[in-house]
Amino acid sequence: MKANEIRQKYLDFFVERKHHLAKSDGLVPSGDPTLLFTSAGMVQFKNMFQGKTKLTYTRAVSCQKCFRTNDIERVGHTARHHTFFEMLGNFSFGDYFKKEAIQWAWEFLTKTVNLPPDKLWVTIYQDDDEAAQIWQTIVAPDRIIRLGKESNFWEMGDTGPCGPCSEILYDQGEKAGCGKPECKAGCDCDRYLEVWNLVFTQFDRDQDGKLTPLPQKNIDTGMGLERLAAVVQKVPSNFDTDLFRPIIQKTADLAGIEYGRDEKNDRYLKVIADHIRGITFLCSEGILPSNEGRGYVLRRLIRRAHRYGKLLNINETFLHLLAGVVIDSMKGHYPELTAAKEHTYNVIINEEKKFQQTLEQGLVILEEIITGLKKTKNKMISGKIVFQLYDTYGFPPDMTKEIAAEQGFQTDEKEFATEMEQQREKARSAWKGSGAEDLSFYSLLHKDTGDTIFTGYAENSTKSRILALLVDKKQVNQASAGSAVQVIVEKTPCYGETGGQVGDTGKIVKSDGEIIITHTARPIPGLIVHEGKVTKGSFAKQEPVEITVDAERRHNITRNHTATHLLQAALRKILGSHITQAGSLVEPERLRFDFTHNQSLDAKELSALEDIVNANIRANLAVMIAETSPEEARKKGAMALFGEKYGDKVRLVEVSGASMELCGGTHCHTSGEIGLFKIVSEASIAQGVRRIEAVTGQEAIRVMHQQDQLIADLELILKTNAGELAHRVEKLIDQVKSLQKDLQQQKTKAVSLNINDLVNEARKVNGISVLARNFPEADAEDLRKIGDQLKNNLKSGVFILGGLKNGKIALICMVTMDLTAKGLNASKIIKEVSAVVGGSGGGRADLAQASGKDPNKLDEAISKSIDIISKIELTS
Repeated sequence: MKANEIRQKYLDFFVERKHHLAKSDGLVPSGDPTLLFTSAGMVQFKNMFQGKTKLTYTRAVSCQKCFRTNDIERVGHTARHHTFFEMLGNFSFGDYFKKEAIQWAWEFLTKTVNLPPDKLWVTIYQDDDEAAQIWQTIVAPDRIIRLGKESNFWEMGDTGPCGPCSEILYDQGEKAGCGKPECKAGCDCDRYLEVWNLVFTQFDRDQDGKLTPLPQKNIDTGMGLERLAAVVQKVPSNFDTDLFRPIIQKTADLAGIEYGRDEKNDRYLKVIADHIRGITFLCSEGILPSNEGRGYVLRRLIRRAHRYGKLLNINETFLHLLAGVVIDSMKGHYPELTAAKEHTYNVIINEEKKFQQTLEQGLVILEEIITGLKKTKNKMISGKIVFQLYDTYGFPPDMTKEIAAEQGFQTDEKEFATEMEQQREKARSAWKGSGAEDLSFYSLLHKDTGDTIFTGYAENSTKSRILALLVDKKQVNQASAGSAVQVIVEKTPCYGETGGQVGDTGKIVKSDGEIIITHTARPIPGLIVHEGKVTKGSFAKQEPVEITVDAERRHNITRNHTATHLLQAALRKILGSHITQAGSLVEPERLRFDFTHNQSLDAKELSALEDIVNANIRANLAVMIAETSPEEARKKGAMALFGEKYGDKVRLVEVSGASMELCGGTHCHTSGEIGLFKIVSEASIAQGVRRIEAVTGQEAIRVMHQQDQLIADLELILKTNAGELAHRVEKLIDQVKSLQKDLQQQKTKAVSLNINDLVNEARKVNGISVLARNFPEADAEDLRKIGDQLKNNLKSGVFILGGLKNGKIALICMVTMDLTAKGLNASKIIKEVSAVVGGSGGGRADLAQASGKDPNKLDEAISKSIDIISKIELTS
């Protein structure tokens, strides 16, 4: 039985038992900004378990994509530790309880996937007599093991919901056990493998530790698909299931090795197989490699997997090939993988190439450090070195730690943390969540008010009723003139900010009162909050009011939103289908669109984009909007956002024949309403991500007038006409270059006249001729030329030259070849010298250069170079 079949059988089993089939939430949790990743099936149901949201169903089943980082170093060393995994779970919110959960779990395992009953054991919490009685109707009493709180009692925290658990274990036989006479179900060895955990949330614990029965008892179960597949398929580890073997086989083929022949190689193959699954799914949700948060986790996985590939003698980029295997095997249940395929490949290839450039250099430096330490009894690599490898070469500290450990060394993590703290005083490296505010307050409020009905698709003014008034996030019954308020009404035409579209402004009025709306938010799905100030009269809960949108501002927003759809379609047409949205902002004044692409757009491409969009505007195409299912929308070819969680119904926005996207924003009725489209900028904002900013309508006309005025000003200044401007500027640039060349020649001539004086300035240090000197108004190129002349005149020596031009520090170190043979290294010298000015650098043994941050310490750095050289021990 393949894993895909097991997954489907599980979902079908509980759907047949009246469970709502819940689509997997994203790895980026949609409802909890404090979490780095979704780590369990219950995360998306957290508010339902806590009674913070209205229940639309009381039973649910899901196969949840999960990601955990705490076991990353153990991956490959054990049979069952993973970063990415799938969690099968069935849930009850005050509906069924222990009896059904236990009976159904047993039925699914023994009847649906045909596990032998005599291989199954059960654990329960030591005081849970109710669970014991239920299990005794199914299995013999001696197969029920009572265990303590540590293993069989679930707690959300020190206080709050909690309850006993019951685990179903699979006996893998004596060969998998520890061999101890006392080994039995509940032993920590691998013999009795936990397959399914049933959590019975039935108590609320107060601050005194007292347990009070909950009025709504819940069921939360979790069963890892990978682990279940290993048991069903009768293989010794998760990595031997069909979820991993195709990836392992592909990697082994690329490496020219055979899986199962070498323990170390097998471990490398397992790490790569695990990581590429996580990489592929993280990329499919639009996460990009970076140095913080989720992006850092992705970067770490890609770099770890690449390094393990290198240990298998795979020296080219290869991970995108493995991502293809993952996509092919899992696209049936996760169609978003196919939609993000090109994007995923591009992200992986770019990051691998980027890492290849730094890996070799970092490995050489680290190997030099370890070799040096081996000559001493010191087994600790300083945190400063770990930080330098990370900061200068992009070498991950986790990788430094791993490589060091492989050779019996440790890294000073405390010192490294101190270095990081000093570098990031403003932006801490530790994950602090997405920066979003705590939304639990709004969840509770939403439970009372229900969903806000949005009428803004059809009208700009709506009569409604106030459901809640908030001042300083506290509910009040009344708010008077001068109060800053948040207002929740029954229905509103105001669009709450979401999906990249900014919130509306407008007014809430009654006969003797007025609230000016300065912003409309949507803090959680279904709840629209109007933020503003009472400017007249007072307002009370349950009062009838009329809400009106600022129609002109809204119309400008809709122009930009519809234009954004046309822009994305044009990008895909010109640049290719790999173009996917990586972010957007739709405001009344402009639009901003971020997209995946690896290189800048030239003038011709930007003009072509404008031509396509403006052609569609002139065609005055109908904008058609319909509600449909996500599946039907995808069949029609609609584009969707990475990581976006869609409900059972989606809003399909089609600009006739030009664009089709899933979108909840407001749009024009026809494309002609946009008027005009003009791109104002295009730039890179991250590795593999570009950003276009554009304007429409009257704002586009204003920008064009501004550009016309600029041309007119240049015509006046340069005394030419528009047709000759480019030629005139080219001539001026050529003149400047010629003057700069003449100036450089004069400077070189001046240096040549004084070279003998410079040679005479050289001093002997340990028998070596050393010249250390600053040259005002010299850049790196000037210093290299001076150094070359010194080498020609002074056949043996070391030259440390510094310059400061336009506020930029330049440092050069040259060592003649006879001295490099004796152990002098320009690269090592320049690193120490540049550290004085807060800089960094490197190069070859005979030539190295660096930059710096503190010009005030340039003289000190040059002076210190003499001390540095004096301490170097030369070889004979």
